[in-house]
Amino acid sequence: MSRAAAQGWRGPALVLAAGALTLTVSLGIRHAFGLFLEPMSRDNGWTREVFAFAIALQNLVWGAAQPFAGRLADRHGAGRAVLGGSVLYVAGLLLMATAHGASTLAVSAGVLVGLGLSGTSYPIVFGAISRCTAPERRSLATGIAMAVGSLGQFAMLPGALAAIDAVGWAGALVALAGLGATMAPLSAALRERPAAAGAAGAPGAGAREALAAALRHRGFWLLSFGFFVCGFHVVFIATHLPAFLADRGLGPRAGAAVLALVGLFNIGGSYCAGLLGGRMSKPGLLVGLYLLRAAVIAAFVLAPVTEGSAYAFGAAMGFLWLSTVPLTNGTIATLFGTRHLAMLGGVVFFFHQVGAFLGGWLGGRIYVATGSYDVVWWLSIALALLAALVNVPVREAPVARPAAAPEAAA
Repeated sequence: MSRAAAQGWRGPALVLAAGALTLTVSLGIRHAFGLFLEPMSRDNGWTREVFAFAIALQNLVWGAAQPFAGRLADRHGAGRAVLGGSVLYVAGLLLMATAHGASTLAVSAGVLVGLGLSGTSYPIVFGAISRCTAPERRSLATGIAMAVGSLGQFAMLPGALAAIDAVGWAGALVALAGLGATMAPLSAALRERPAAAGAAGAPGAGAREALAAALRHRGFWLLSFGFFVCGFHVVFIATHLPAFLADRGLGPRAGAAVLALVGLFNIGGSYCAGLLGGRMSKPGLLVGLYLLRAAVIAAFVLAPVTEGSAYAFGAAMGFLWLSTVPLTNGTIATLFGTRHLAMLGGVVFFFHQVGAFLGGWLGGRIYVATGSYDVVWWLSIALALLAALVNVPVREAPVARPAAAPEAAA
């Protein structure tokens, strides 16, 4: 069956648009959580570790659920995964708006939002886009989706901060829940017929064999560790940077502005990564990205913290922020094909989220223990250098597919 026939009325352009808008909402809301750390902690009498643990748990649940959400999307289409994820996401935000205890925060922001993100983020969306896009255009298409998704990370910060100022953190979370509900109708454009999703005629052993082949491949493990470091960086910075800047005498608007700059410059970074990934070695580009991250973080830590240096850090880090995503997922697609891409991408993403858990939680834990984020900043630099090193031996030679699980319409 041709790619167009498998999609029916949902052509590649529509799937790309719906997927990119889903990422805009899903990742945009998630990017704003750092703004809630101080007001929620202050009003509820929490230490920073309480909020940090909930966000860390969110990322761990997200990562643990991602392979299962990916398997659902591979078998039954990305639309169902997005629909279910959007319902859980909205429920988590609404419950978070009522959270006045640590346990309620952990269930809402941690478990429910984490499960919601597993159905509405890039492993699911990239699987759908990759299955309906020609191989030579996949890297560019996923880069475009990531770039458009980054608009949410740019636009959501000023809006969330304004909502917190106007109606308080609880009202702002209710408003974000309303925005999150828009992902449900977008899921209709991401629904796939079984053949397009790779389920028709595929024996149950296909996924197990694909997973076994991936776990035997050294490059898969090296990519996973690199993504672990990416997760550590992203969640530590997104969760703790506003508080770090407040400790250095900058107001909450500076923190929001820096995170908005991260989202703005991530648009260009993600697009460039997707574009270059179709022309150059994707693992080689990952090496360069992690080396640049180490340099940018080191420069920020060593320089005096001012509004200017903070804005420069946001712009530079933003360009490198999620540029790793289309490159990592694109390498997996090259190695193992697209039939089980959402599942295999979900496994690699689990490692990303283990790093995210540690970045979010250790930031709060070490701050409580030492009164400073210095240890975590230097750990971030060391991890970036290690991530660059482990990506050096990764090669993009396709792995032989198991006979029981040929790639569908790739």
